[in-house]
Amino acid sequence: MTKTELLNHLAIDGEERLLLARAHDQLETTRSRSIPAHTPFLSPEQQAAVSRLIAASGHPRNVLFGGYAGAERAVCVFLPDWMEDDAVFTGDACPVSALRAVFPAGSGLNHRDFLGALMGLGVTRESLGDILVTDGCCDLLLLRDLEPFLLTYLESAGRTRLKLSPIDLNALSVPEPSTTLLRDTVATLRLDAVVASAFSLPRSRAAELITSGRVRLNHRECGKPDRSVNQGDRFSCRGFGACVLKEVLGQSKKGRIIIVLERFQ
Repeated sequence: MTKTELLNHLAIDGEERLLLARAHDQLETTRSRSIPAHTPFLSPEQQAAVSRLIAASGHPRNVLFGGYAGAERAVCVFLPDWMEDDAVFTGDACPVSALRAVFPAGSGLNHRDFLGALMGLGVTRESLGDILVTDGCCDLLLLRDLEPFLLTYLESAGRTRLKLSPIDLNALSVPEPSTTLLRDTVATLRLDAVVASAFSLPRSRAAELITSGRVRLNHRECGKPDRSVNQGDRFSCRGFGACVLKEVLGQSKKGRIIIVLERFQ
């Protein structure tokens, strides 16, 4: 299959086609020159799209890495045969680096303040990984090439001055995720029923959100309310949040299906 045929088959729109074309170019760089190559930072949805490209390309060796275990945004590194997987995580071969911004505790700075400051400097989102904000500290994951620029020009977020310094990835301060476990029963494991349960909505409202394109199932837009969901599936609804169907526990005495959902705050 040629590159054009592959992209025609996999891409759902022009934006995804461009993403996959760039990832394919990096993959071919590794294949033809036997050197590591990587994508920019990818959102979970983009990671899912690139994973489909990798599967369709014969599963070439690759590592998804965002700087720490569980990172939401990650780069995809394509590995030549001679390179060990672990080499991606340390030293000059690692495409990801981290900066720590320190500021007075109680300043009230949040993720949006830092993202706004970075966008104001002309930094693109694809150059940035996760932004980890705690009180008085923000750890920024970024492409290594961007580090000297930010050390020179990132001086403040909002009206608050920052003190910036490089840190080792092992020293990252990762906030604990805020989640809630919900136990409920549904009549069926259709997407509209599970979305309604997760976000305390009438099932008719959940169906409207799905058909209007506001719901993603496993990081892909799904416009079918009757789509079946399975244990382990992740779904999100724009404006409401995200959930994972953690467990399907069988039927209640009334014949309804018992489920456990993990909802992310």
